Amino acid sequence: MELKPNSEKFPRSARLLTPAQYSNVFSSPKKFYLKGLLALCCVNNEGNNRLGLAIAKKNLPKAVDRNRVKRLVRDTFRKQSCKDKGIDVVVLSRNPIVNMDNTQILKQLDILWRQVQKRDW
Repeated sequence: MELKPNSEKFPRSARLLTPAQYSNVFSSPKKFYLKGLLALCCVNNEGNNRLGLAIAKKNLPKAVDRNRVKRLVRDTFRKQSCKDKGIDVVVLSRNPIVNMDNTQILKQLDILWRQVQKRDW
């Protein structure tokens, strides 16, 4: 098994970890609606972007599908270009995502990250 270089990892500093961090985002979010996804965003005091995931079993009953979506979201978040704005993002799944393949999800995520980047924080 080949190990990924450090630049390819998703560090703890890039994740929302505690319930307090999640509730901060849920309390006063800027919302971005997309087909199959909803992103809630708010500014943080950390200076780096952090990601939280809430992929519902109701929308994706199979664990394989939930893990696939989470992997795609993490990977695109890590590669996106707006690095130093200090934004917390929670991505939630919505019903149409069950019928989407990887390319459709990646297109939606690309649109999402561009919308977040354009936003004047």
